[in-house]
Amino acid sequence: MPIHNADIAEVFSEIADLLDIQGSNPFRVRAYRNAARSVSEYTQNVRTMVAQGADLRAIPAIGDDLALKIQEIVSTGTCSMLAKLRTGMPSAITALLHIPGLGPRRVRKLYEQLHVQSLQELERAAAEGRIHQLPGFGKQTEAQILAHIQARLDKARRFPFVQASQRAEPLLAWLAASPQVERVEAAGSLRRLRDTVGDIDIVASARDPAAVTGRFASYEDVTKVLAQGPTRASVVLRGGLQVDLRVVEPASFGAALVYFTGSKAHNVALRRLGQQRGLKINEYGVFRADTRIAGETEASVYEAVGLCWIPPELRENAGEIDAARAGALPALITRADLRGDLHAHTVASDGRASLHEMALAARERGLSWLAITDHSKRLAMAHGLGAARLAAQIDEIDGLNAQLTGITLLKGIEVDILEDGSLDLPDSILARLDLVVGAIHSHFDLPRERQTERILRAMDHPCFTLLAHPSGRLIGSREPCDIDMLRVVRKARARGCFLELNAQPERLDLTDTACRMAKDHGVLVSIGSDAHSVAGLDDLRLGVNQARRGWLEKADVLNARPLAKLRALIAPTMRETPEDNMAAIARARRAHSHVAGQGRSGQQKAASQ
Repeated sequence: MPIHNADIAEVFSEIADLLDIQGSNPFRVRAYRNAARSVSEYTQNVRTMVAQGADLRAIPAIGDDLALKIQEIVSTGTCSMLAKLRTGMPSAITALLHIPGLGPRRVRKLYEQLHVQSLQELERAAAEGRIHQLPGFGKQTEAQILAHIQARLDKARRFPFVQASQRAEPLLAWLAASPQVERVEAAGSLRRLRDTVGDIDIVASARDPAAVTGRFASYEDVTKVLAQGPTRASVVLRGGLQVDLRVVEPASFGAALVYFTGSKAHNVALRRLGQQRGLKINEYGVFRADTRIAGETEASVYEAVGLCWIPPELRENAGEIDAARAGALPALITRADLRGDLHAHTVASDGRASLHEMALAARERGLSWLAITDHSKRLAMAHGLGAARLAAQIDEIDGLNAQLTGITLLKGIEVDILEDGSLDLPDSILARLDLVVGAIHSHFDLPRERQTERILRAMDHPCFTLLAHPSGRLIGSREPCDIDMLRVVRKARARGCFLELNAQPERLDLTDTACRMAKDHGVLVSIGSDAHSVAGLDDLRLGVNQARRGWLEKADVLNARPLAKLRALIAPTMRETPEDNMAAIARARRAHSHVAGQGRSGQQKAASQ
């Protein structure tokens, strides 16, 4: 049985959940949660590391005991500790922890007093009015639980992009290794870089399609073959992800890739363009009457209807066809364009690497500067910094910068935005920093007006550079805050501050639509890793994916600038009063407008796909 990083992470996550419900030591629970997160984000294949005898302690948050458990999971698919915990409490109960308002103590009470063991049983108990009769609950809590559980059960299951890509990559490699396969590529929402994926589509070209579908169905991770024919097959992988394969002849590969990449709305618009020219477009090619005139490459399909090739991540029928027709597609941001990172943590709060280690890791990844933004004191669970500890860190960074070469550390803080919109630290210490990253970590359920006003008041603070993970969403477990994003974007424009696209795989926050909104209003977006370890810096690529879906170019991204130009842009956000330095803000805006004008591309060059 193949074991992926996501499988190991799921085991550790379930152990943490069961320990939490049982009321175990919170430090022990946190150790397993940190291990789950670290393994899921780790860029190397852990199964391969085990096979090669590599030191698993190189993975952040993994010590001797957890390394042994990883070896056990890779060998058996689970571990004895999890099996033991499941004998005391059913594994399905951990799903209850993802319902807002249900912490470990409440879940244990529901299990012990109402024998609730699953989401379905929780829904039944709420519908029958049994929950509000328990001490510590109430009718309003019961109604909220029922609403959340019904919404959750109604949603089609979708997988985070990282999980889907971890499953897809080895499968694609397995297919590509077949001598019958000429080309193979992922399509669908995975190729369009959606933040979540419902299923995986794969397109292959081969002279012997039946041999390829047979190989596909025999893949080691397949648990169920839904369908198998000479040119197509559908399977379910372990973990529940469905994969659909379509095999075409080489002359049709480009047309099939366009067709199965989607989106549906994009394809409909493309076919209409073809109809206007007397052409028929389908997965087999572009046809005039019965003659195929294009289809071997994607570029040939678009060229047949008078367009240049359109990057997959833009194919949502959201203006990309008009832009292609006008030669005005954006020159999308790439990972190589990023010069630094404005959001990273160290061991001073809840990170797992020192200042020096994070600096060297950033330099190794081609960055020339890195902002250290540990949590502020209000986030006690993250061991946040108060004024005294932050002052000591400022001095430590100054000392380290005097020794470092090829990388500069910026002094920052991820400061909590409190319920009333004030910040968690005094102005006297914030003013000593290079930048202030404001973030919401509590009161996610405030009404729309109050939540929006809370953010706007925080952005008005004399020291406020960047709004981190603006919506507060956690994909699959926490809905975004109800905020008026347009007002937030306009406020950022007026205030002269910036918005973050948080690259953590469970956040990817801003959304693609909010990125376009920021771009349209001239508000720069910072792609921040929010790294809590050395490996976390690699999440920048996920942020770039999301930024590309949001049409962002190099000129639209704050951290795509060298240090001197970055400092010129962020310095005006750190002022003593809201009225100070408005001339500096205006100068920074003019500089951005000049750079943006130079960075706009005329036409995205067609790429042969």
